[in-house]
Amino acid sequence: MSRLQVVSGKGGTGKTTVAAALALALATEGKRTLLVEVEGRQGIAQLFETEALPYEERKIAVAPGGGEVYALAIDPELALLDYLQMFYKLGSAGRALKKLGAIDFATTIAPGLRDVLLTGKACEAVRRKERSGRFVYDYVVMDAPPTGRITRFLNVNDEVAGLAKIGPIHNQAQAVMRVLKSPETAVHLVALLEEMPVQETVDGIAELRAARLPVGRIIVNMVRPQVLDAGDLELVRTASRTALARSLSSAGLGGARSGQNAERLVGPLLEQAEEYAERYTLEEEQRSVLSELGLPLHELPLLAEGMDLAGLYELATELRKQGIS
Repeated sequence: MSRLQVVSGKGGTGKTTVAAALALALATEGKRTLLVEVEGRQGIAQLFETEALPYEERKIAVAPGGGEVYALAIDPELALLDYLQMFYKLGSAGRALKKLGAIDFATTIAPGLRDVLLTGKACEAVRRKERSGRFVYDYVVMDAPPTGRITRFLNVNDEVAGLAKIGPIHNQAQAVMRVLKSPETAVHLVALLEEMPVQETVDGIAELRAARLPVGRIIVNMVRPQVLDAGDLELVRTASRTALARSLSSAGLGGARSGQNAERLVGPLLEQAEEYAERYTLEEEQRSVLSELGLPLHELPLLAEGMDLAGLYELATELRKQGIS
């Protein structure tokens, strides 16, 4: 597995949930994972039922087997102060600039600068080592921007490296792109079995490939349980109403006047079956579209009781069962 795992997806597909479950799955068996948030929504803190994440790496969960999950919410202003200190030794001067509002001004008028700082901080965590030479984190998982912005977000350092031909900025941008465009990185896209998320996934993969960014896996989220298969649906379509009513009656459905009541049950049941058949067909079509992209395809179930911390661990276990570890 690549050491930097970037998770993107159309809004509403649950990419933050998948990123969190992936971080847990990768942290099992004693590994250490850093889960990075770059959009300032504090979605990770909500999922792990903890207080808002500060701009520092903090342990938020223990994975099965003794692994650890740390989390970081990257603040662009503070990341810029880090950058100024790292390359220009502007410690106190940088803090003075912040007080004057220059840092906020810089990150606001130059959206590309924000992306450079966010990706740069994540890549620094990937490269960081302990004194022993061991990497501080086995994996870094980034809850990245949505699919429509992911290629520009990840590729911004290429643009910066082209604009700044020499100096620390150029060198830093090149170092970040060496990580992002190498086997160390994998960009995963989260989708639902619906037309718009699938189309956005198809378009996003094409853009990532055109930018020579490494595409990893497709993770289909919130997959509803299969109640009837194709054979059952065909049986429902071909069976007569009278035969169905007789079967319901013989099963004791309908009460004392089971024959008449069973007749009344047939209509609503067939309507539900038709709705299910339509949804089943559409989902199979979208699954086929995703399968044709030639990438590993994983599916996570829709949790009937909603998402909580226990559900997050359940999804992590499911990812491990499907070979993500």
